[in-house]
Amino acid sequence: MFNSRGFARWCGFFLAAALLLACEPAWAGKRVALIIGNSVYQNVPPLANPINDGAIMAATLKGAGFDVVDSRHDLSAVEARRALRDFSDAARDADIAVVYYAGHGMEVDGANYLIPVDAKLERDTDVYDEALSLDRVLVAVEPAKQLRLVILDACRDNPFAKQMKRTVASRAIGRGLAQIEPTSPNMLIAYSAKAGSTALDGDTKNSPFTIALAKHLATPGLDVRRAFGFVRDDVLKATSNRQEPFVYGSLGGDDVPLVPAPARAASRASEPATNPQADARRDYELALQIGNRAAFSAFLAQYPDGFYASLAKLQLDKIAAEDARIAATDKAKQAEQERARLAAEGAKKEAQVKAEADAKAAEQARLVAEKAKQVAQDQAAAAERNRADKAADTQIVASNAATDGDSRAAASSPPDKATNVAALTAGPTPADITKSVQLELRRVGCLSGAADGDWNAASQRSLSSFNRNAGMKLDVKTASTDTLDAIRQKQSRVCPLVCEHGYKADGDHCTRIVCADGTFLNDDNECEKRRASRPVAKRDRPEARQFPQAKQAIVRRSQTPTGPAQSSTGRPLTGSERALGCNSYQAIMSGVCP
Repeated sequence: MFNSRGFARWCGFFLAAALLLACEPAWAGKRVALIIGNSVYQNVPPLANPINDGAIMAATLKGAGFDVVDSRHDLSAVEARRALRDFSDAARDADIAVVYYAGHGMEVDGANYLIPVDAKLERDTDVYDEALSLDRVLVAVEPAKQLRLVILDACRDNPFAKQMKRTVASRAIGRGLAQIEPTSPNMLIAYSAKAGSTALDGDTKNSPFTIALAKHLATPGLDVRRAFGFVRDDVLKATSNRQEPFVYGSLGGDDVPLVPAPARAASRASEPATNPQADARRDYELALQIGNRAAFSAFLAQYPDGFYASLAKLQLDKIAAEDARIAATDKAKQAEQERARLAAEGAKKEAQVKAEADAKAAEQARLVAEKAKQVAQDQAAAAERNRADKAADTQIVASNAATDGDSRAAASSPPDKATNVAALTAGPTPADITKSVQLELRRVGCLSGAADGDWNAASQRSLSSFNRNAGMKLDVKTASTDTLDAIRQKQSRVCPLVCEHGYKADGDHCTRIVCADGTFLNDDNECEKRRASRPVAKRDRPEARQFPQAKQAIVRRSQTPTGPAQSSTGRPLTGSERALGCNSYQAIMSGVCP
């Protein structure tokens, strides 16, 4: 027989348990973190902030309820490897694993390394033995199931690179850290500054990047990608657009907060839901920051309709138009090269005519693609202006709502979230846009001056050089968001590197030209073979004809004055003495004559 009282008692028990669980915070699984701050370097000047940055990050994650927070500082190479090995064991059954590092780091030949405090790095090859590869850090967080997060505040100006000897002239030692694309799923790698640039330590005991991390990263219920978006905004504002944090990697469509949001009780289910347009706007701004096809496609997968979906589609059209323009340009170049080759080889007239027609068709296609790209770019710029106007209206509404909101709405949202939304919707000032454009022009190698926010003649010439080398027609008279988006599409150097005489371009650096023995550097900056000196034939001048000198008779007078026909004693000579020639000095001196 069915027992109605027992059934009612069990139903009441399960209902109470469900309500009790609904009032508790959402369970996030096991969360572990390793914090490393290297300040006291033994062979270069010490750093002031990393040890303080590590302390504030350890306190933040402990306050967020992490199960393991292993905080260490000033680690040698052996100690750093041991710490990573121990952390790998802790992350083996974790859902979220976080590694935070503050200190010196460097890039050698496209690979990133973290530098322990006992490193000397006298030669470029010492980095393989004395430094810690970033790949080793990624292996340590690999066992985590839901989120693998590595945060690097290591893009400082590196003193080791200035004193390091190069064993191979072609080995590149970059500025800051190199761009990285994680190969494992659910992995994010956050840099304090974009790849190839350096970070600032700030004027306080903590770096601007770490201050922003401590403010936003542990916000309950806030997706980690949005948290890094807020961190980026705060750092750009604190550094006057001189430092832009960047995040590499991707996650799935679900929110992944470091700290779970507290679940609401059933009695609070009637409260108004969060404005979906605000979520779409923040996700769109994150996709716009990344700026590639995959980011906008992921946004459209989550928000297939609406105002921001239309903006994302326009951005995709702009990217597709740029790709078509590049492909058409390459095809036109190949067709022109083929036409020139056939003409040089003296091919048949029919083949040359066909090649010339193909070249003309390819050039026409390039012009069409260029025009289509410009149209798509103009449409995206107009849509962005419309978005800025709508964001301004949203800011006014948000301000009024914040003024009239009740205490329950304030408790259900993060403390600083409303302020951050208002800061985002305000939009950058013209000076900020100018600085951002100048920074991007420096990144692509078109501007050598400082990014000071002054759009002067040098900045206009640099943008003209970008247009010429990128095949674009951006307005050089002013710096706009459209110009900024166009330059951000370029992932590598656009303007060629110009080096002084005696140096040559080697990637993003100028290296000295060393000529081999027997060659010299000419005025064209090329090594030329030295010509051997040859003997110069000279025509001998005709010598004056020499004639034999006529012999001159030397008449020597007698050293003893004598009169005519007298002997040496002064007596007159006899006839026989005169016949013998005794009147001469020689005869007298011979002893024959008296």
